[in-house]
Amino acid sequence: MGEFVKFVDVTKCDGCRACMVACKNWNDLPAEPEEFHGSIQSHEALTANTWNIITYDEHERSDGGFDWLFRHAACLHCTTAGCELACPENAISHTEFGSVVIDHDLCVGCGYCVQGCYFDVIQLATYQDKNGKEYRLAQKCDLCTSRLENGKQPACVTACHTDCLVFGDKQTVLRDAEARLAKIKERYPNANIYNPPGIDGTATVYLLAEKPSVYGLPNDPQAKLSQVIWKDIAQPVGKLMAGATTAGILAAMAVQGALKLKNRGKEGEDHHE
Repeated sequence: MGEFVKFVDVTKCDGCRACMVACKNWNDLPAEPEEFHGSIQSHEALTANTWNIITYDEHERSDGGFDWLFRHAACLHCTTAGCELACPENAISHTEFGSVVIDHDLCVGCGYCVQGCYFDVIQLATYQDKNGKEYRLAQKCDLCTSRLENGKQPACVTACHTDCLVFGDKQTVLRDAEARLAKIKERYPNANIYNPPGIDGTATVYLLAEKPSVYGLPNDPQAKLSQVIWKDIAQPVGKLMAGATTAGILAAMAVQGALKLKNRGKEGEDHHE
């Protein structure tokens, strides 16, 4: 199977929020009403139950002109994903489609993934079990992996009426993205393709009208060395040591049990005499 990407051309977005509604509907996510906070933007940030939002930024150009900058904000599905590196339970992984998904059967709600995310996307949701005890699970956009597995497009993509959102073969989509960039450069001299090399790219690629920082995105996020060491060295070694410790304890218990049986046998012989 080839590689896929979701392409977001922000210069085509009109801020309609149809992608937000489609995401809520498909993933059966609860509504999260917010009080007015001084902006036409509906939600201030992504949450565990709001997996994509349209951000609205008022931007004054260098020529004195004014732009409304919209951005479909959701999980970028990083190739080197900070959330996956941070997870101590291997509950976060990549699928064949490049999407980063969470296995809720393995998630323990520790929150390390929240700290590890480069884009403040992943968050924790709080639930109650049948006994009323609270527990937490990490949640975020999964690129509608269940739809992809059945040959369908992500829900947000199907809802977009301006072709701001496109999902398809990586090489084809990125080639078209470069052509689009060249076409709009005169109108948007700072336009760029956002596919951060410091994390080996993402499965959600943006065409931005301005520098990433204008949209609140890091210019070139990098996987922290501590994260890589933790995931690739510390965790495997720790599990080996834990396994060795467990094996040692079991061996000691077995020896102790054998000695007790031996002593009981000897006491029985002495009593018989």
